Amino acid sequence: MMKILVLGAGAWGTALAIGASQNPRGHHVSLWSRKPDHQRLLQSQRENLRYLPGFSFPDALSVLQGDARALQTQLPHQDLVIVATPMAGLRGMLGDLAGLTVPVAWLCKGFELAQSDGAPGLMGHEIQALVAPHLQAGVLSGPSFAQEVAQGQPTALVAASAHGVVRQALVDGFHSPSLRVYASEDVVGVEVGGAVKNVLAIATGLCDGLHLGLNARAALITRGLAEMTRLGMALGARAETFMGLSGLGDLVLTATGDLSRNRRVGLALAQGKTLAQAIAELGHVAEGVYSARTVVQRAVDLGLEMPIAQAVVDLLDGRLRPEQAVAALMGRGPGQEL
Repeated sequence: MMKILVLGAGAWGTALAIGASQNPRGHHVSLWSRKPDHQRLLQSQRENLRYLPGFSFPDALSVLQGDARALQTQLPHQDLVIVATPMAGLRGMLGDLAGLTVPVAWLCKGFELAQSDGAPGLMGHEIQALVAPHLQAGVLSGPSFAQEVAQGQPTALVAASAHGVVRQALVDGFHSPSLRVYASEDVVGVEVGGAVKNVLAIATGLCDGLHLGLNARAALITRGLAEMTRLGMALGARAETFMGLSGLGDLVLTATGDLSRNRRVGLALAQGKTLAQAIAELGHVAEGVYSARTVVQRAVDLGLEMPIAQAVVDLLDGRLRPEQAVAALMGRGPGQEL
């Protein structure tokens, strides 16, 4: 039995907390929201009606009350701490956890927004190296929709960390009859896959929204995987990681699944809606919208071409209309498949 604390009560954090609290090992799981009013609602309703309605909390899942200061008293007593905030909240949360000695893992996928000094946005492991370098930490990622995990439908994830104790804690905490957890040391590859697939899902949603056909969708996914791999390897990832769950697996799910927020952004843009309208309709964070510019910026800094990601940025920034973005991609000159 483990004591697991999930920091962040959005859809994914809640789903994972529900799954862990039903683990046959008998874990005790606590869920914490930064907002006191949300804490009270979670406690009284025993359900996350705002972000994951329809899933009652098991008895083994408790709602932790109190502010960030009160939270500090609970952290050392946990066996595993999970950060389930959006990417925008990861830096602050890791800073608060910097002195912790128990394993920590984050769930968010993407890049931070570019810094005010012009420095590019960072991935989770890069943020951790700056603000909490002594933390034993990693990332839990892979093809997963929150609703299906909460329902107990079969899912497979990757626990990536340079620390064996973190990988083992994630396997012990979440591996179950309905959730397989594979261990990996390639944190860079797992994070690049999780970040870039969101951008590519916007492009695929656009393709489907314009009714360009299944051939076009297959081409976008395949060439998108090549772009993802190219960037990842330039950043130090292993090529084989992108053939696995956090690369190809997560890309296929996010680019084709109707529950994908990023895909829905692309679909909405294809219908002529503005980016603001598309985001407002979601009611949730679509990390690809915030990561696209940084993906392209990091690629440019490394001397790499990522034409699909660039087309997404031009679309999001209003430089291209949906039909023009497709024409820009199809109008590229012939080349070798690399």
